[in-house]
Amino acid sequence: MEAKVRKIVRFVDETLIEGGREAPSPLILIGVAAVIANPWAGRGFVDDLRPAIREQAPGLGERLTAEVIALAGGGDKVEAYGKAAVVGEAGEVEHASAMIHTLRFGNHFRTAVGAETYLSFTNMRGGPNAPVVIPMMDKHDAGRRSHYLTLQFAIPDAPAADEIVVALGASIGGRPHHRIGDRYQDLADMGKGADDAPV
Repeated sequence: MEAKVRKIVRFVDETLIEGGREAPSPLILIGVAAVIANPWAGRGFVDDLRPAIREQAPGLGERLTAEVIALAGGGDKVEAYGKAAVVGEAGEVEHASAMIHTLRFGNHFRTAVGAETYLSFTNMRGGPNAPVVIPMMDKHDAGRRSHYLTLQFAIPDAPAADEIVVALGASIGGRPHHRIGDRYQDLADMGKGADDAPV
């Protein structure tokens, strides 16, 4: 059974001026979220979440990816990306995690944008109007700090107690006037190689 989608929410944020200066090029952040019925709601503690994951995550990943790519104007336009899920108060954080922490969900997005890095993420519990927070990083280079970005938005009527908000985020561009350097510069200053420290 595919996910029961109550609504799709699209969010676009375009930054033209940052720090009082015009951005060299606009930073565009895109978020698309599906509000779905929690397939485990009302069933008590469910030991095996895999059947519902296999039934619902692939379709969600495909649908949300198509929405993001349409808003971005193509997968090649996407520079950074991420994912998030918020489960309603009657659900477990594990339910939010289940929908996004599977290759059956994320690989649709990763393939569509030609990515090499993993999808950064948040998974949390909340009620209606809870923040949907999507951290992002460069789709090719996890150490490129200009593309450490966060998109936040909220849906006034979601998630209900028995729902999950599942979201994907993308950026066109990095932070305007980026000037903190990349992790490789820090590692070089510390006398370490590129693989000696986490992002």
